Amino acid sequence: MFVEAIGVFIALGVTGCIGAYKSIELIRRLQQDGHEVQTVLTRHGAEFVTPLVLETISRHPVITDMFQRAGQWEVEHIALARRSQVLCVAPATANILAKFAHGIADDFLTTLYLSNRNPVVIAPAMNTAMWEHPATRRNLDILQERGVTLVTPGSGYLACGEEGAGRLADLEQIAEAIYTVTTPPSLKGRTVLVTAGPTAEDIDPVRFLSNRSSGRMGFALARAAARRGARTLLISGPVPGSPLRAGECRPVRSADEMAAAVLDWAPQADVVIMAAAVADYRPRQTSATKIKKKEGDTVLELVRTPDILMQLKSIRRPTQVVVGFAAETDELVANARRKMERKGTDLMVANRVGADVGFGDNPTAFTLFRPNAEPRQIEGQSKEAAAAVILDEVERLLAGDAAPTPLSE
Repeated sequence: MFVEAIGVFIALGVTGCIGAYKSIELIRRLQQDGHEVQTVLTRHGAEFVTPLVLETISRHPVITDMFQRAGQWEVEHIALARRSQVLCVAPATANILAKFAHGIADDFLTTLYLSNRNPVVIAPAMNTAMWEHPATRRNLDILQERGVTLVTPGSGYLACGEEGAGRLADLEQIAEAIYTVTTPPSLKGRTVLVTAGPTAEDIDPVRFLSNRSSGRMGFALARAAARRGARTLLISGPVPGSPLRAGECRPVRSADEMAAAVLDWAPQADVVIMAAAVADYRPRQTSATKIKKKEGDTVLELVRTPDILMQLKSIRRPTQVVVGFAAETDELVANARRKMERKGTDLMVANRVGADVGFGDNPTAFTLFRPNAEPRQIEGQSKEAAAAVILDEVERLLAGDAAPTPLSE
């Protein structure tokens, strides 16, 4: 059984401000995506969150002492700089920004920064006046000139009681910045179109036909493509929240709207990934007013919606890679192969769905199909890991690799 590992080792610096408590949830978020986190807590950071809490969450001893040793011979800050693949400081105070900018190394975190040759992500958090001060702005300029990735703070109500910029950025943005700097830009110069989520086919102003799709797989694919440097186009059916912070997103509701959006954007794309769960049928007529309950049964007449993959087949370029998805309750292999052949996809991603399995599952399981090749089963993956496996296969197709990836145990 093939299992893809995408985890990275992250050194997380936590400094002294009220936003330090959010580092606990950030660690959890990173762990859920399969990553390992080693926390470095400054003396002032320990006033806001204790080492014991961070150790319990991260499952690693928290580094607080400049002279802690990793072993009998290793110097700890050098050892951590070698072991980690990215240094993230969240929250980063104005004080730590100044020290980083001017090369001051008077504690473990600042010494680690000077020893580090890996990507650096900083997520500042501070009072609005401190954030806007010319000294802070200059320090940020210096750090960004050196290649440090800045996750800009948000605006809102601050702990000091003021309203303004300076609150720690959303954890989703911080995690996305970490993943981006640790991902090679292997799709740079490419355009990837992804569809995600369900469609909703209105019956009347209060009722509609839809399905259980959460959109999470499509959103993970769009994020993963953006991390790899692609221009990312996302067409999203109706789902709660904001699915994509990088790239271009077009919200749609019905299958007709999704078809129009795909046909509009597809000519620009090198890769089209049809991960959306598009309704096969819609009501023949949509009532302008709520249909009232009455005695006896009501017949709802349904008509076919556009077959977007078949429409795409007729206009696609020879070099364009098209990926389809198949949600099946039975005969998964036979049904997925038939769909791949009929709709001319280069790759088909099939998963089993039912009352207690399928849409929204995390970890997820699926099977990859390529023409004239044995199916490749993927088990026990997070959505992020699954997206990485699928995009790796897409990259092989873009490179002209006609041979499928060998099965791995």
